[in-house]
Amino acid sequence: MGRLSYILGRALRMDFKELFRTVGIVHGITGKSSPVVFADIVGCGLRYGAGFNDYLLCEFYNLTPEQRATYVTRSVNNTLVQMLNDPGCYKYFDYKSAFYRTFKDYIGRDWLDLSAATKAGLEEFLRGRETVIVKPDDGTGGKGVEKLALKDFSSVEELYSKLKEDRAGVVEEVLLQHPELDALNPYAINTLRIVTIRNDAGGHILYAYLRIGNGGRPVDNLHSGGMFAPIDLETGRIQYPAYDKERRTYEKHPMTGVEIPGLQIPLWEQAKELCIKASDVVPRMRYVGWDVAITPERPVLVEGNNLPGYDILQMPPHTPDKIGMLPRFREFVDGI
Repeated sequence: MGRLSYILGRALRMDFKELFRTVGIVHGITGKSSPVVFADIVGCGLRYGAGFNDYLLCEFYNLTPEQRATYVTRSVNNTLVQMLNDPGCYKYFDYKSAFYRTFKDYIGRDWLDLSAATKAGLEEFLRGRETVIVKPDDGTGGKGVEKLALKDFSSVEELYSKLKEDRAGVVEEVLLQHPELDALNPYAINTLRIVTIRNDAGGHILYAYLRIGNGGRPVDNLHSGGMFAPIDLETGRIQYPAYDKERRTYEKHPMTGVEIPGLQIPLWEQAKELCIKASDVVPRMRYVGWDVAITPERPVLVEGNNLPGYDILQMPPHTPDKIGMLPRFREFVDGI
């Protein structure tokens, strides 16, 4: 009943305006009639648990039934999370302050919990710094993340009042990223998303990709205009062109001109080791997406995600064989 309940729940909350917009887009791409497209989208939802965004972004209209069955859809991913992760441990990931405390050995930067900080505590933290990063305690997708220059405030008291008024969660030192990633996009920390999965043998790297900022924003999140490109797990090299949520492909970064395919991720083996070690800290969280920044000296954790993105490496430029990620999951977990 779990999957059926999920599908029925999704149907009741469906954004029908967006659904019919998707039908129109696919009709324009394929030339198939809108009723045929609509029926196929509904059928994929019932059979594969695919939402209409899955259908469009992963181009289900170009896949055979056998190929469709290999894709991790929204429903399948939710089932995987329920199977592999203990909701009682979500608190260690949902809040920045709790995450930083839990994974303190892997954070690699100074930070301050603003919910408990006094004005004097903030003043002490700011001493010797010109800029800081401010984040909401429970924000996702890069929302609410700001880079603040202290010169823009007349006093610590003014900044403290603003942060309290904005209900900011944490303030932290600005990370410096490795020169090779800074050359790719210097406007944001371009993080790695490394997804681990645990079985009786311990933690394993499931897949990884590089998130690349775009448009000059201080975040690299896909929902904030960023792009992504898969990383070969053995070599640490970017395998394919980057892609974004608007279905655009990038051989070069549009702002810096740096070639993306073939780019070598610096300190790659250390980054993998970091995530394997981090997966041991809360072992009841068996399926986690780790965001990793590569500094000039070492990789450090930015955050952990208890609901890893499932569609990223299943989009057309990154699946030339039209095979999704489900077979990869089955290498490590039985019964899926």
